[in-house]
Amino acid sequence: MSDALPRIGIRLSSGLGPRCCIDLAQAAEAGGFASIWLAEDPFESGVFVAAGACAALTERVRIGIGVVNPYTRHPAQIAMEFAALDGLSDGRAILGIGSGIASRVGRSGLHITRPVTAVRDAIAIIRPMLSGRQVTYDGAVFRVSSGLILNRLAPNPPHGPPIFMAAAGEPMLRACGEIADGLIVSNLTPLRSVERMIGIVAEVAAKAGRPKPAIVQYVPCLARPDRKEACQTARSAIGLMLLSFWPAEDDWPPAKEKI
Repeated sequence: MSDALPRIGIRLSSGLGPRCCIDLAQAAEAGGFASIWLAEDPFESGVFVAAGACAALTERVRIGIGVVNPYTRHPAQIAMEFAALDGLSDGRAILGIGSGIASRVGRSGLHITRPVTAVRDAIAIIRPMLSGRQVTYDGAVFRVSSGLILNRLAPNPPHGPPIFMAAAGEPMLRACGEIADGLIVSNLTPLRSVERMIGIVAEVAAKAGRPKPAIVQYVPCLARPDRKEACQTARSAIGLMLLSFWPAEDDWPPAKEKI
């Protein structure tokens, strides 16, 4: 297979349940897929338990967390849980961080404020923790003090595991190019938008003297013997995504206006 071809993975919804995720992860590995990705949405099953089980019962496939947000999980807690996953997977895990879907996070009484700064703060705390370094960080949104250090059972990788960012608006894309190892592009993003987003991230990374971040593109796919059934199922799934990503009326997030 040519290196120019994309590596194909599958995304496992937290709504599937851990046992179903394990079965699908094993099937993906047996079928030659490169990776599995687990996204965490508020009020669905947490992904770290399922991801850990998938890591323990597979050997080759990469295990991506794509994504968690620092509002419902403090950055220090994300580092703690991901460290366990990193050990279970023997270094196959990838951490994805985003600001979260405002309409869902808000249902828990939390409010997404200064999302770009929050994600920057989170990575500034998580990266050194996962590398075994002491952290004292006083950010605008998140902070840790007193030389916090994460005690890991597994050896600390010198540069830490890869950290990807979910981004869409230009400020978050520019942050991704500056500090992240990869960009996660959401479902339903038009091709021309994806090309523009990749261009921004690559340009910023080059100016910062960093390698071009890897790109993960989520694409809704459905395989069915019956085309009519497949189309109907796809329409229903995409409709649910639209309700989450583009809320109506007074719940319209200001960030969507910028995008």
